[in-house]
Amino acid sequence: MNLEIDILDETTSITEDQFQLTKEVISKAAEMEGLTGPIEISITFVDDERIKEINRDYRGKDTPTDVISFALNEAGEEEVQIIDPEGPNVLGDIIISIPRTIEQAQSYEHSFERELGFLLVHGFLHLLGYNHLTDEEEKTMFSRQEEILNAYGLKR
Repeated sequence: MNLEIDILDETTSITEDQFQLTKEVISKAAEMEGLTGPIEISITFVDDERIKEINRDYRGKDTPTDVISFALNEAGEEEVQIIDPEGPNVLGDIIISIPRTIEQAQSYEHSFERELGFLLVHGFLHLLGYNHLTDEEEKTMFSRQEEILNAYGLKR
């Protein structure tokens, strides 16, 4: 598998080790999901103000959140699916609020890295079509998240 991960840290607070963790967690998730061929994904780390703006503009929710995913392979009712059969499979974008990551890590009493890994995998699975709108979907998605995080070594 050829996986290209573009990472942008708008907060300038992510360490080199956390950049490496980001790449490794996404790679493990892609491997465990059986993805093949050239794949591209974009990950952006933002502050609460920026994620609130994105959440408001694209989801109609005027509040900050922890992670937002924009899947490029899911065509909605008014969207046109664009896939270049010759090019890489561009999965989409994951946007993570670093202040929310810190707050949630403290709230759940685990490390920043564990929470970051959780949000990365959560966003990644959304890009692949996983969802948690029903109890059954939530059970499936959250179970898969734990499997991936445990396989990587980010256990609770």
